Amino acid sequence: MNSTDRHLAEGKTAWGLTWRPTDILLLSSLGFFTVLLGIFHPRVNGWLSTLFINIAIALIYVILMAVNQRIRSRWLWFLVRVAAVQILFAYMFEMVHPMQLIFHGQWNDPAVLSLESTLFGIQPTLWLEQFIHPVLTEWLMFSYVVYIPIYPVLAGIIFFKHRESALEDFLFTLGLTNVVCDFGFILFPVAGPMVAIGHLYTVPLDGYLFTWIGEFIRNHLHPVGGTIPSPHGAVATVMWLMAFRYHRPSFYILTPIILSLYVSTFYGRYHYVTDIVVGVLVAAIVFWVSPVLQGRRGRRMQTVTVPGGLR
Repeated sequence: MNSTDRHLAEGKTAWGLTWRPTDILLLSSLGFFTVLLGIFHPRVNGWLSTLFINIAIALIYVILMAVNQRIRSRWLWFLVRVAAVQILFAYMFEMVHPMQLIFHGQWNDPAVLSLESTLFGIQPTLWLEQFIHPVLTEWLMFSYVVYIPIYPVLAGIIFFKHRESALEDFLFTLGLTNVVCDFGFILFPVAGPMVAIGHLYTVPLDGYLFTWIGEFIRNHLHPVGGTIPSPHGAVATVMWLMAFRYHRPSFYILTPIILSLYVSTFYGRYHYVTDIVVGVLVAAIVFWVSPVLQGRRGRRMQTVTVPGGLR
């Protein structure tokens, strides 16, 4: 292992901890959103409790970092590392929702609806009602919700095939994608089709198990907004590209699922077509700049392996 690979795998040491690019990205992003929260606190309900929760989440993350760096089991190390990063992904997604209107003060759905009407001559999510069928709905809802377990499964494949450095590349790129989406919700807040034009839909989305799961997510786990860029589209695209980089069989298996997922976002009325287009563009840009930000430019990322003390 050359010195560059070792540096990328081990990160920088400070205060008795090893700080990888992913840790620095996520904690600095949480700090940035916390500063925004403080500046615009009159416009955010429950801002003070959110401030204390932010501090607590940051401390929990650092504690998990410390614990993780003392683990010798490869399986346990992997589980703690991926869980810690995922907790911060999920928390920041939820945290920014009450902050979405701090700049604009209102939702921008009329602008998106006007754009799509100009481009397509009709609102695509309404036009798709003529094709709704329980079997099609079930497949598209499956592709929408299976995205959730793809993250840890693909992370495991990458880690056990290419070791720590490749996993960190995967986590950093996903982290940057999530952060860009979170900030996008604030820069251009959009409530989503069900809020803006829900009364215009006349055909129900009937299906089976995965349709029920998708509707449960919509009704209980999705707050208003978090729409553009589509995090589903952006993160799914990054995972798809990472599969191409590190494990081609996974890339080919994921191809029909990811392509269906793109359609599911607006067929299922979670997003506008514009959201998914912007989400895919964000993913492409992040995938391109991520190696530069990590200091990996010019290296063959497919061949990175990091031998070390994990067993």
